[in-house]
Amino acid sequence: MTDWITGHYELLRALHLIAVIAWMAGLMYLPRLYVYHSTATVGSELDATLKVMERRLYKGIMVPSMIVVWGLGLLLLEARGGLDFVTSQGWLHVKLAMVVLITVVQGFYGRWRRQFEVGERPLSHVAFRFINELPFVLMIVAVLMVVFEPQFG
Repeated sequence: MTDWITGHYELLRALHLIAVIAWMAGLMYLPRLYVYHSTATVGSELDATLKVMERRLYKGIMVPSMIVVWGLGLLLLEARGGLDFVTSQGWLHVKLAMVVLITVVQGFYGRWRRQFEVGERPLSHVAFRFINELPFVLMIVAVLMVVFEPQFG
């Protein structure tokens, strides 16, 4: 299996990047929908439209993209040496921590989506405007780690 992964490394890496782009697009767009949803009247036409948009974005794009990112990421790690590579690269610890945090952020997005679905307004539109920036900042750190592979210590 490792030989196949290594032989297709560049293709897997390209697919991984495509999935990251799709995931990040969703992570940055969904809280913008929440900004509008947090001020929409419960039961209104806008409320109903936003529920559909949020559900489709979350379940149709964000969750599948996240799964592909994680799956291909693990294959790419295997191609680079598996657990030995992970434990020997400090930059990778930072990168993986960012991906875990981004995944946690998505978990909160999903929780808030379910709250909107039942008519609750979990946070204000101002809070969602700030939250909108969090995945972007985490992604910047992750990308810098991958591109520069800085050595720590």
